[in-house]
Amino acid sequence: MRALARLMLLALLLSGLAGCASWGDDSWRQPEVHLVKVEKVRMRLHQQEFVLHLQVINPNDSRLFIRNLHYAVHLGDILLAEEDVSLWRSVGAHARRTFKITARTNLWQHLKPLAKLLRSQQPLHYRLQGDLATGLIIPRDLHLSRSGEIMPGDFLPE
Repeated sequence: MRALARLMLLALLLSGLAGCASWGDDSWRQPEVHLVKVEKVRMRLHQQEFVLHLQVINPNDSRLFIRNLHYAVHLGDILLAEEDVSLWRSVGAHARRTFKITARTNLWQHLKPLAKLLRSQQPLHYRLQGDLATGLIIPRDLHLSRSGEIMPGDFLPE
């Protein structure tokens, strides 16, 4: 009798696991993340503060929950800012939402290399890299990488 009960319990557990496997829906599409704007907030000698406007576009049929963002901003080989931000926000199904993230940096420590880069006539390469932790029950990590070039003459007065 006990062997039959154990066999029934094992069959019930295995059938439950088969149901869990169907939770990983194959129709899930990766959301798009765009850096829309960088806003200057406060400039002090040893700390500069910016607001990064990140837009998340959810192409899926279900709400996207965002828990955490780890990002790094580079200008050439110089690391300008790196931070972990706890967001706990959501984006509706087939919707877009813009998040504002405060970034703090100390450009003073990079003053000489930055001045040299800004005086050059070569375009400056920038890079934003990050990992976006999403999901409540089924976690998914989205890797974000955006890069481009800035002309240094655009920031220097004539």
